Amino acid sequence: MRSKRAKSWYGHGLPYLREKRLPGHLIAIEGTDGVGRSTQIDLLRPWLELEGYAVSHTGWTRSLLLSETINEAKAGHQLTVTTFSLLYAADFADRLEHEILPALQAGFIVIADRYMYTAFARNNVMGADPDWSRELFGVALVPDLVLYLDIDVETLIPRVVHGKGMDYWESGMHLALGTDLFDSFQRYQSRLIEEYRRLAAEFGFVSLDARAPIEEIQSELRKHIADYLKFAEPARPGTPTPLRKD
Repeated sequence: MRSKRAKSWYGHGLPYLREKRLPGHLIAIEGTDGVGRSTQIDLLRPWLELEGYAVSHTGWTRSLLLSETINEAKAGHQLTVTTFSLLYAADFADRLEHEILPALQAGFIVIADRYMYTAFARNNVMGADPDWSRELFGVALVPDLVLYLDIDVETLIPRVVHGKGMDYWESGMHLALGTDLFDSFQRYQSRLIEEYRRLAAEFGFVSLDARAPIEEIQSELRKHIADYLKFAEPARPGTPTPLRKD
């Protein structure tokens, strides 16, 4: 079995960073808005810590450098697809350099609440050039494990309505897909889910049925993570883990 520790860049990587040993594990949890990623991550972290692992958590648009800027820009409802994509890519690159890589170097398990695949899905739905989107995220480190929470839009809608509600961006109102918030949400999220499923097939995500009860989903997530950790080969002491381009 190939070592799960043989880290690689998705594209060109971060060339100004020196090659360093990365003994940690990068696990991405993917899925559309309202699918329950945060709930599951909140349950995963204490479980992993009880198993003896140090855990770090990074989330979409949470970099110290860009998070406020992104929130302010989105509040104006005037972002173009290009500006939207560049802001999210800058946020990602900042978190990669200052949160993800240092934690991996320290041997942490890093749980990423969404990763570059969310940008690929959203950008495709918004009409951005797919090749440009992927080149933009060429700085990314390929995750060791991607767990995808799959759901249908019919199940998603009541969860969102009874949760935080529908907002402008998550409903795709910037794309003028429907006559009202509800109609736009249904069409936008349906397209997003289609894109996620294509990406799941392309990149080999582990897909889980997000329609199941929370406890059942958590049990499945733990099983897949435990299986990965069981077979991940330990790095030899003093040997750098290579970063290579795919």
